[in-house]
Amino acid sequence: MLERGFVLTPLADLGVTEADLPPSLESPRVVADPEELRATCRAWILRGGCRVGLVPTMGALHDGHASLIRRAREECDRVVVTVFVNPLQFGAGEDLERYPRPFEADLARCRADGADLVFAPPVESMYPAGFCSTVDVGVEAEGLEGGERPGHFRGVATVVARLWSLCGPDRAYFGQKDAQQVAVLRRLHADLGLSGELVECAIVREPDGLALSSRNVYLGAEDRAAAVILFHALAAADRAWQRGVRRVAELLEVAGRIVAAEPRGRLDYLECRRADDLAVLPEVVPDDGTAVRLLLAVRFGEPSTRLLDNAVLGRGELGGEA
Repeated sequence: MLERGFVLTPLADLGVTEADLPPSLESPRVVADPEELRATCRAWILRGGCRVGLVPTMGALHDGHASLIRRAREECDRVVVTVFVNPLQFGAGEDLERYPRPFEADLARCRADGADLVFAPPVESMYPAGFCSTVDVGVEAEGLEGGERPGHFRGVATVVARLWSLCGPDRAYFGQKDAQQVAVLRRLHADLGLSGELVECAIVREPDGLALSSRNVYLGAEDRAAAVILFHALAAADRAWQRGVRRVAELLEVAGRIVAAEPRGRLDYLECRRADDLAVLPEVVPDDGTAVRLLLAVRFGEPSTRLLDNAVLGRGELGGEA
């Protein structure tokens, strides 16, 4: 009887890279060690020639997060989702301890949406004993969320810089619901010369217009019904803009009336800013193509649940509804 010998040819010699292979049946792989994340991403990039997408989250994933993961899946060969409730971005009296942490549900969603790896480190791995370096950001962090939550963006910038350093992504995906955060991270990306591209993704909304947020689960039925005022306020200002209103105070008055009419909501801030960098606008928006973003934060209930929303006026971001 003849014996047949088989020689396995390396995939690289066949012109096949890791990027050509389907995700593992065991995806997503769960990693807790930062150095394991670094080594895995480095191997994907250097040995496999993969494009790596990064989706940083604090968990409690919803359809908004899913849209980021799916876009990363479409545009990249490997997708990393981070699930880390970052203590550096919470201030005294905020909801660090009660922030939802449904990890098994998050893992199932990551699996369904095509993530290859979920990075879920303990706090002591991200910030080991003696860790004292933080990232301060510039004018983009002033006012709005930065005014209401001192130190918040220092924490955001620090954790994102650390995750970016570990992963070295070709693309990192962030939702525009947190528009000031995106502006801060755009500055961070440019100033520190971080690798790859920062990708901004559209806000995902409920059918009634409420922007998806992990904190929406805190809302009771009555507060949930009332929370749609954020969307209605934006829509009212958007209609005013389309009618030709360019005086900032008038745009704010139109939106503010909607919020003031709902007794369950308590306004933290309502501002018009230049859309791209959130710079303060003059009293009248110049007729030179300047794009205007309206941003607001409203609290509901006790202990209070703080919801954010925003839209660039006149861009059709609100679907012409309300």
